[in-house]
Amino acid sequence: MDSKLQAYIDELNALDFKGMYGGDFFLTWEKSDDELAAVFAVADALRHLRESNISTRIFDSGLGVSLFRDNSTRTRFSFASACNLLGLHVQDLDEGKSQIAHGETVRETANMISFMADVIGIRDDMYIGKGNKYMHEVVDAVTEGHRQGVLAQKPTLVNLQCDIDHPTQCMADMLHIIHEFGGVENLKGKKIAMTWAYSPSYGKPLSVPQGVIGLMTRFGMDVVLAHPEGYEVMSGVEEVACFNAARSGGSFTKTHSMAEAFKGADIVYPKSWAPYAAMEKRTKLYEKSDAEGIKALEKELLKQNAEHVDWCCTEELMATTKGGRALYLHCLPADISGVSCEKGEVAASVFDRYRTPLYRQASFKPYIIAAMIFLAKVKDPQATLSALAEQNTPRFFQA
Repeated sequence: MDSKLQAYIDELNALDFKGMYGGDFFLTWEKSDDELAAVFAVADALRHLRESNISTRIFDSGLGVSLFRDNSTRTRFSFASACNLLGLHVQDLDEGKSQIAHGETVRETANMISFMADVIGIRDDMYIGKGNKYMHEVVDAVTEGHRQGVLAQKPTLVNLQCDIDHPTQCMADMLHIIHEFGGVENLKGKKIAMTWAYSPSYGKPLSVPQGVIGLMTRFGMDVVLAHPEGYEVMSGVEEVACFNAARSGGSFTKTHSMAEAFKGADIVYPKSWAPYAAMEKRTKLYEKSDAEGIKALEKELLKQNAEHVDWCCTEELMATTKGGRALYLHCLPADISGVSCEKGEVAASVFDRYRTPLYRQASFKPYIIAAMIFLAKVKDPQATLSALAEQNTPRFFQA
């Protein structure tokens, strides 16, 4: 076994993550520090094996079921890549083509799709109070199905984005940061600015900024949340961020100034989101099928956004960051001024300069998802990683 893989295994040997076996992944703040570290270590180990042309297929057959209730490119393909990396075939559940459209219950749907499923990935991020709740309903249903002998195994659920958190995105962001700064031990005291930015579109989820402040505050970082007045996120997640910062020796502060957030920052994450109050109102309107109310709300929010077009990541703002060279992050796709829209979240020159690091940031997500699945399914991850290396089965064979 090579020294790099051995280092990842040694890291896992020092961690307590037994509670992840047989479990699910809903929110990052529901996991211990050791459990998060285990996800990072396994993600790096799987990536190392694949890049060494060693197969990481631990399944000979089985399904990864994906349900996307919002549009997706990166997360959809990341989930498919993660499942394939481990040997699972992916099947999308299209609700419009299923019996869900005819009133099939969550309990029935969850069991019917899970006879040979090992993992279910769900993205349900648009309705406050609904997405995370739905995911728990699915897990409760398949847990009961397994207990009653209907299902041969309980599928693992991976939260691919809900109304509260986007754990696969934020964990990928964090692993990117760890690599960029040369190790998690170098992050204490680093300033990260999670800031709202202008977008000409309406209703972007809150789960990315909430996920960032809920995760980054666990690493002793100085996390700043910046947004115009009226663009608040969930107060409960802010409480999580405050608790995490106090526990890790970092800090969590809020400001209504993008310039203040950027000043001296080591990392910046300018990203648009809809106000929590508006998303809550939107959910109630959809519950009542109030089409006219939804149109009126959309018009109101677009007008509100237009009052803050100056909230843009410009070269001038980037120059005020640490050494003028802060790491720029975005979950993509970004609204790029003069490219994808007239005015948006980021200046074209800034985005172009960080294009390669942004792609690198995105590349961590398939491995993060695969690691979440791996830790939930494999009883002894260290032994399994060692066995994969010893088998040395080529991922790609050529004579």
